[in-house]
Formats: sequence, C-alpha cells, structure tokens
Amino acid sequence: MKKEVINTNDAPKAIGPYSQAVKANGFIFVSGQIPIDPATSEIVKGDIVEQTRQVLKNINSILEGAGAGLSDVVKTTVYLKDLKDFGDMNRIYGEFFTATFPARATIEASNLPKGVDVEIDAIAVAKC
Repeated sequence: MKKEVINTNDAPKAIGPYSQAVKANGFIFVSGQIPIDPATSEIVKGDIVEQTRQVLKNINSILEGAGAGLSDVVKTTVYLKDLKDFGDMNRIYGEFFTATFPARATIEASNLPKGVDVEIDAIAVAKC
C-alpha cells in the first residue's frame, strides 16, 4: 500500500499526533477539522454559521494540497455540539457541496476539541 501524508500551510496545523490528511489507495482521508483560522491559529469567533464556513474552508485547503477539491468528497461526518444547530450548519454545508452531494452522517457530540460547536472529517477520491 502506498501512503502519502498531506500537509498544507493553508489549513491549521494538527494539534496532536495526527496528519491533516493521508492519501492511500486512491482515497484522501481528511482528519476532523475544527474552526481554526490557519493565519492566526485561533478559533474563529461566532456562531455555527461562521464556524461551519471555516471548517469547510480548512477541508477544501487540505484537499487542494492533495490535488483534489470538495467535488471529490464522497463521505463526511459532521459532529455538532448541539443538534439544534443542524439547520444553520446544513445551509452553509450546502453552499460548499453542490450537485452530487457526498454521503454524510451527522451526530451530536457532548464535547469537541477546544470547545468548538462543529467538527467535520471527510473522505475524498484522489485524482490520478
């Protein structure tokens, strides 16, 4: 199995012993992203709308670093601190993913890293 670690300065650095993403066997596995601004390394202030937007920007930057984009995503998992935020998160998610939507699971998590309201991970098909 060929495995390539993906790192880009256009997304937040990993805050633990993991990679931003790993490309393996034709897929890109993007680690869970939280709303950290890569320019400041600070959590984006604001509601679920601003946080979701930053998370998806981070995922897109990582995918671009792997030679792919959001249109290549086949599966995401969304972790919400409170499912009452689903509607607003879903609206922003729909701005980033259009046409052929990836498969998705959304769950409520009682606590997310750094106290954020949303975390999203993704699996994408790597371009040959």
